[in-house]
Amino acid sequence: MNFKDLEVWFVTGAQLLYGGDAVVAVDAHSNEMVKGLNDSGNLPVKVVYKGTVNSAKEVTATFKAANNDDKCIGVMTWMHTFSPAKMWIHGLQELKKPLLHFHTQFNKEIPWDTMDMDFMNLNQSAHGDREFGHIVARLRRPCKVVVGHWQDEKAQKKIAVWQRVCAGWADAQDMLLIRLGDQMNNVAVTDGDKVEAEMRLGYHVDFYNIATLRDYQNDVTDAEIDALLDTYKKEYDCSAIKEGSHEYEQVVKAARIEVALRRLLKETGAKAFTTHFDNLDGIDQLPGLACQRLMAEGYGFGAEGDWKTAALCRTMWVMGQGLPKGCSFLEDYTLNFDGENSAILQSHMLEVSPMIAQDKPRLEVHPLGIGGKADPARLVFTSKEGEGVASTIVDMGNRFRLIVNKVDCIKSKALPKLPVASALWIPRPNFEVGAGAWILAGGTHHSAFSYDLTVEYWQDYAEIAGIEAIVIDENTTIDKFKFELKVNEVYYMLNKALK
Repeated sequence: MNFKDLEVWFVTGAQLLYGGDAVVAVDAHSNEMVKGLNDSGNLPVKVVYKGTVNSAKEVTATFKAANNDDKCIGVMTWMHTFSPAKMWIHGLQELKKPLLHFHTQFNKEIPWDTMDMDFMNLNQSAHGDREFGHIVARLRRPCKVVVGHWQDEKAQKKIAVWQRVCAGWADAQDMLLIRLGDQMNNVAVTDGDKVEAEMRLGYHVDFYNIATLRDYQNDVTDAEIDALLDTYKKEYDCSAIKEGSHEYEQVVKAARIEVALRRLLKETGAKAFTTHFDNLDGIDQLPGLACQRLMAEGYGFGAEGDWKTAALCRTMWVMGQGLPKGCSFLEDYTLNFDGENSAILQSHMLEVSPMIAQDKPRLEVHPLGIGGKADPARLVFTSKEGEGVASTIVDMGNRFRLIVNKVDCIKSKALPKLPVASALWIPRPNFEVGAGAWILAGGTHHSAFSYDLTVEYWQDYAEIAGIEAIVIDENTTIDKFKFELKVNEVYYMLNKALK
């Protein structure tokens, strides 16, 4: 997937009070602004000007058309002149796509010496946008507001964040997620209400018996395996894999599994999947290498049947396309208590995406130590250093909660006895508060991690989805965090009661 076939619609608000010449000028200004936004190089999704709306009928028709256009992933509005907000009511009630209100103005500065009444009549965004903002607030309509001149990079980059989030949201609305086997018995945090998840987030979760993958595996050809082995040799350090050795044979079997799993995902149209180490009947090894590589290609992944994290990983990948540092499924593995430098080692048995690797990954084969299966192939590496965000979605019974924690990945020591991919991070504001707040919020032991996305992405996403968002960052204190959780609990209980 990429963004080239997607659009964001730009709709300008005005009215006919100022005469035909004003309408022509508004239209010309809007076209110039949209061209400037597209030519800026800062927006990943094309902005398409859909005209100036001057009546309730025009607003409603435009928004209905947006709903029915698969290319349209969101709508941007701007009030060039004063646009009476009652004419927007029915259209906003109809609109199903994400909404961004751009509070800007065609002119950047006031022409102090030449400004006359005609100029004033034509440049009324200062109060036209407030009129529109009132009706959006009155309707309780989720909306991102970006304030700034349309030529300013800062404003453009905020629009770009929203566009990427809209792309992730659109992708999630038909997300098929397949679970190869069930989840780990008696585990609560990775489970949840799949019906509510489809209603609220778009995820459709299906169960597939591991026998399905076994059947696909039986149809894999030697030529397909050989081609994949050549890819491994080009992309990874394969010095530990000697042809004819036990390790080589296990890599061959891992390649067979990868071909089969990729074909299963493509033929079902799935965008995300889960596996479970305790459900591998007919499969030689836990498909760690396949999961690592498929994540890098954009498939969402969750271990032990964790479908919510798998879906979130897919959305995270979609939003981050073209950004440089990467993302991955991760798990809180073990703790390193070291005073102010206390940190959490992030890893999993095998499945960490090579997108976050600091150096060229090494292809190795080692015993797993759990599950009673043959030695699995895996990519071994440590992650990049730098800032990132860890995110998770949990089912709180009466709502979904999105938890986001800003973290700092630091340099990790070698793990000669633990050959896995890993990251080492300190949660903000520090280990004690960050880890404590995550636990208080009910966060999972799995997370969707990204170097490229920021808190703003996930706040926009939660607003579009209509779910709770909790942020843990450098400003978090436990007392204030507990209070926020209590206030949110009351809000969602009252909101449900009022509905």
